Amino acid sequence: MADDDVLAELEAVGKEYDKDAEIERILGVFRLDAYAVLELQPGVPDSDIKKTYRVKSLLIHPDKTKNPRAPDAFDRLKKAQTELLDEKLREKLDEAIADARMLTMRDLKLTKDDEEVKSEEFAKAWREKTKWVIMDNEQRRQRQMKAQMREEGRQQRKDDEEIAERKRKREHEDNWEKTRDTRINSWRDFQKGADGKKKKKKVKALG
Repeated sequence: MADDDVLAELEAVGKEYDKDAEIERILGVFRLDAYAVLELQPGVPDSDIKKTYRVKSLLIHPDKTKNPRAPDAFDRLKKAQTELLDEKLREKLDEAIADARMLTMRDLKLTKDDEEVKSEEFAKAWREKTKWVIMDNEQRRQRQMKAQMREEGRQQRKDDEEIAERKRKREHEDNWEKTRDTRINSWRDFQKGADGKKKKKKVKALG
């Protein structure tokens, strides 16, 4: 095998290794932290988010690797970019990360001026606390959604009952109107019969 062929093969193997390593990294980080998925820090401009996504998506795109986990990794990457480019979603994530930093400092009894805040130990504790805050926020959101759905279900049942009651009343009124002529005719027949009896009684009395 020629030297050029050997180098080309080694390069191809190296690229596949890079792809596999990136896929494993994406699938191994906390998926609800979009910054971690894209290997970015809070505060980066949108241009950096788009550039990083473009580079990583080309590397792990399912069409460019045989790795069976590539589709899952690619979906997470795409979702992370979408979240960070959404102003409201990114703001919520930034707030969670800021809350996690504050809680970590409180747990470790540190202030923002302490040197320990710049250490890798603090960064690791901060990352773990960030996971906890994000998960806690997500659980709260799900509880709120369930409560809202229950309330909407109660309101829906109430609305359905009111609609059914109006329907019953409307049908009752329609039936009442439909039998109106029959009732009037029956009353007239009754009145005629009563008048006839009165006349007979009057004739007998005169006789």
